[in-house]
Amino acid sequence: MTTSHCAIANLIGVYAERIDTGDFAGVAELFAHARITSEGTDQVYAGADEVRGMYEAWTRRYDDNGTPHTKHVTTNLVIDADDDAGTGSCRSYVTVFQATDALRLQPIFAGRYHDRFERTEGIWRFAHRHMITDHVGDLSHHLMQPIAN
Repeated sequence: MTTSHCAIANLIGVYAERIDTGDFAGVAELFAHARITSEGTDQVYAGADEVRGMYEAWTRRYDDNGTPHTKHVTTNLVIDADDDAGTGSCRSYVTVFQATDALRLQPIFAGRYHDRFERTEGIWRFAHRHMITDHVGDLSHHLMQPIAN
């Protein structure tokens, strides 16, 4: 595995850590030079401010510890990195688990990420994330409001 592959995999892992700790500013930082799109909607969130606003508007954080009480598990990473061009991509699966006082631990979402990356001044960063929904469970403890299409 090349250093580029590790750097890309680490970005995906850091995203999961930050979202699960409720660090939406940190998530936004990861997407400061990127955009996020979702299957089934034409909405585009570009740059740190829009990405942070999206997560703060949609994702419930709990008063006891400021987190969404989730665990994002990202698997099946298929990474392609072109070191000469400074570009890369990754297709992966994501399963989100959640547990609250009123919700037993369970998967609430299963889908895929199609990510693109770029290397600028030697540092890998997100360029684009496309989120695809495959299965939806009980999101009533996770979302602040229903997802609009």
